[in-house]
Amino acid sequence: MARVVIDTNVLVSATVGHGKPRRLLRQVLRGHSAVASREMLAELADVLGRDKFSLTPGQIARFLTVYARRCEVVNLDRRVIAVDADPDDNIVLGTAVDGRAALIVTGDKHLLALEEFEGIRIVTVDGALKILSAEKSE
Repeated sequence: MARVVIDTNVLVSATVGHGKPRRLLRQVLRGHSAVASREMLAELADVLGRDKFSLTPGQIARFLTVYARRCEVVNLDRRVIAVDADPDDNIVLGTAVDGRAALIVTGDKHLLALEEFEGIRIVTVDGALKILSAEKSE
């Protein structure tokens, strides 16, 4: 069972779409351990509240409540500074380190460019689906 940090961009896609990000979210919540931090959940709430997503406050609250209950919410004990271009990316990395995650799933180019951080693989949704499917079949 893998410990997985799902970045905000993937969670937003899973919330508003029906494709691979949603399939990944379901797979992680059913057979693995999702890891998040309060800071990541706050960013998710902020992004989902943007007008372009046309979500009601009730829909956002329901999604956040279900997600927060189903994942392990960790405290950020260590300040990570690895991505200068986007400080929010450092929160994702810190969450993964403090949450002892094996994977970070993201569409963020700054994070994907790292490929790995302190032994934590950083992959796209497609990459995560392949990795998690391979683990399931072992």
